[in-house]
Amino acid sequence: MRYSVALSLSLLLAACGPADSTPATHPQAVAPLRMQNILFFGNSLTAGYQLRASEAFPSLIQERLDSLKLPYKALNYGVSGETTAGGRQRIASVLARQPVDVFVLELGANDGLRGIPVRETTQNLQAIIDQVKLKYPKARIVLVGLEFPFDLSVLGGHQYGRYAAEFKALFRTLAEKNSLPFVPFLLQGVLGQRHLNLPDGVHPNAAGQKILANNVWAILGPMLDDQP
Repeated sequence: MRYSVALSLSLLLAACGPADSTPATHPQAVAPLRMQNILFFGNSLTAGYQLRASEAFPSLIQERLDSLKLPYKALNYGVSGETTAGGRQRIASVLARQPVDVFVLELGANDGLRGIPVRETTQNLQAIIDQVKLKYPKARIVLVGLEFPFDLSVLGGHQYGRYAAEFKALFRTLAEKNSLPFVPFLLQGVLGQRHLNLPDGVHPNAAGQKILANNVWAILGPMLDDQP
């Protein structure tokens, strides 16, 4: 009996004694990075006209993102033949489909080919930018610059050359007005290179799309590294 009481008392004192000062070591849980969306919004140059989806430059950028283990998903919303007016009509439905963290805007080439007034093209692009900012205030927007694929002045008079110059300038002006990262010319290094274009001489082939991806990545890549 006396032994039983002593044993019980010793167990009670041990339970009430000072706790071990050595903290328990547990592996610290690391929250997984949220996959962010990069939305490429453009025309046939973005869509990859007559090419496999995997050959369009947004898909090539996805390959680079994966190789660098960056938590981004590239979404290709390019529509062949689209003008800035068409993009302005389409943008609301596209923005409603998924969150947008980065928005790459590539539109305007078809406006130029149709001779649409530069002022109208500018207004449409600004309206698209405004809608993105309104829907996703924290989204980073990249504007892609375009130029005419040929010298319009040879078609007669200086008016064509003046239009081409104003068309080229509108993109940089918009980028500066909105403080946007700017790709100066999407087709740099591809324009006029027969081996980098489809037989129509206008749309990049698979090899040309690789250069487009490099042109966009030169501006887009540093943004993603700085703000993952």
